[in-house]
Amino acid sequence: MQMLTRTRKFTTTPQHEINRAMRIDVVGVSREVRGGTKLLNHVTLSVLPGELVAIVGGSGAGKTTLLNTMAGVTAPTSGHVLYNDRDLYENLDEFRSNLGYVPQDDIIHRDLPLAMTLRYAARLRLPSNTTAQERELAVQDALDVLGLGERANLPVKKLSGGQRKRASIAVELLTRPGVFFLDEPTSGLDPATSNELMKALRRLADSGSTVVLTTHSIQDLRVCDRLIFLARDGNLAFSGPPELALEYFEASSFDEIYECLANEHRAEEWGNRFRVSELYTNGQHGSAGGPHAGANRQPTGSFAQWLVLTRRNFDILWRSPLTLAILVGSPLMVIAMFAVLFKGGAFERESVNPSAAIMIMFWVAFGAFFFGLTYGLLQICTEFPIFFRERLVNLRILPYVGSKVAVLAPLLVLVCILMIGILRAFDRLPPLGLETYAEMTFTLVLSAYAALTLGLLTSALVSNTEQAMVAMPMLCFPQCLFAGAIVPVPTMAFLGKALSALMSGRWSFQSLGRSVGLNDLIGGNPHSGESLLAQYGDSFSGSVVESWLIMGAFMVAFTAATCFILQRKSLAR
Repeated sequence: MQMLTRTRKFTTTPQHEINRAMRIDVVGVSREVRGGTKLLNHVTLSVLPGELVAIVGGSGAGKTTLLNTMAGVTAPTSGHVLYNDRDLYENLDEFRSNLGYVPQDDIIHRDLPLAMTLRYAARLRLPSNTTAQERELAVQDALDVLGLGERANLPVKKLSGGQRKRASIAVELLTRPGVFFLDEPTSGLDPATSNELMKALRRLADSGSTVVLTTHSIQDLRVCDRLIFLARDGNLAFSGPPELALEYFEASSFDEIYECLANEHRAEEWGNRFRVSELYTNGQHGSAGGPHAGANRQPTGSFAQWLVLTRRNFDILWRSPLTLAILVGSPLMVIAMFAVLFKGGAFERESVNPSAAIMIMFWVAFGAFFFGLTYGLLQICTEFPIFFRERLVNLRILPYVGSKVAVLAPLLVLVCILMIGILRAFDRLPPLGLETYAEMTFTLVLSAYAALTLGLLTSALVSNTEQAMVAMPMLCFPQCLFAGAIVPVPTMAFLGKALSALMSGRWSFQSLGRSVGLNDLIGGNPHSGESLLAQYGDSFSGSVVESWLIMGAFMVAFTAATCFILQRKSLAR
């Protein structure tokens, strides 16, 4: 197939000049999973610079697996992927900036305006020495090339399905990659929108980029330069121009080719047939030559990433009034319920009610835990596609997790102050000095932060929001049962005591009890004081600093575990 010389239509800047001519050679690539199941079976093919290529096949043929292997997302079990004759996986860091990858899910935040989304992506993806003017030029360039200039100030959630897909492509276009990989870009789109998107991809290929996509749609195939047909279990059945595909399969339409490949028993036969064909022999040699992708880009540092991510999270929250109202309003409702539930004067020495005082301290401690947990529970699982894509580029995990804490932490401080202030104003807490209330507030803030990091850990562990919601009661019930209020720690069974030590709510509850002097209040009651003191033992004795250190340790442990889980999930993809 004769290749036409294609020139790039983008404006370029010195920082972004790279060799965009990329030939991809897949050499003997196989991919197996546990149990020996083959997802790809010794696939060998070539993609030339500037081609628009579609990977086609039935469900389970291995289309996405092949795409991910070519894109540097999933390493093959055996074989090699070569970019301009250099092994992709041995030089992945060098090639990352020259690869664009658009998964099926949107990789953009829906609440931000499109242009703002691209600006944040530019700050994260472009080299650290890129000027503000160059970043803005890259953003405008991407919008113009994909025909989204008039939609720049619209929130992403107000874009149509096809426009959102083009917006995801625009994010990838910022770094001017030489190769684009797209997984089912036209899935779920109507024929007109699908055709519009394929025309945009055709323009990208004509401007010099290599574009590789997976698709189920027959109409997508007609604008492509090369089709890669996969039979069952990742057997390569054909690689070549669309017009030769019909001739090779002796079919009158692409629908008939699908029917030919649908027979599972002939899958390996199709692979063997293509390997001895003239198309296979003539299509697997040659080289694009030339230098490889530039490796002199200066990646954005950890602190700079944290600043960008924190500001982006703040903008997302600020532009989501309903979410912000829930984050602030739900704690206020809980605090109001506390004010209605508790009677005033429970801590007055002349009419002290030890049981009521203990329960008030417990529920205040649990309130801080609950607020922190609910704040963190949906922070990560709702944006896994965005995280994984940014991770493939240059995103560091600690700045990502830290940015979540940075935005939510001030809200939790405000909520804890409000809870203490409102309950004291309604005489639900004892009349103590400012120093004592500062101590109690600090305890609640630490408890909320420990719960926030536990929520982030849970959000990283689950796969979706439904699982996160199911996990919430499973996290809350142990905090209630083993905090040492309903059942005092000294009266618990041995295993219960061990579990209690792992509950951050226990240390928060005990710290609050020490601050308000629950031991003195309990002992001052002539009716139940001695029996309660015997049950709670030394729960409210000692220094609050010990509890603070333990809650701080929980924060560090949960944060480290969150980073570890995200690292493992990144490597597993």
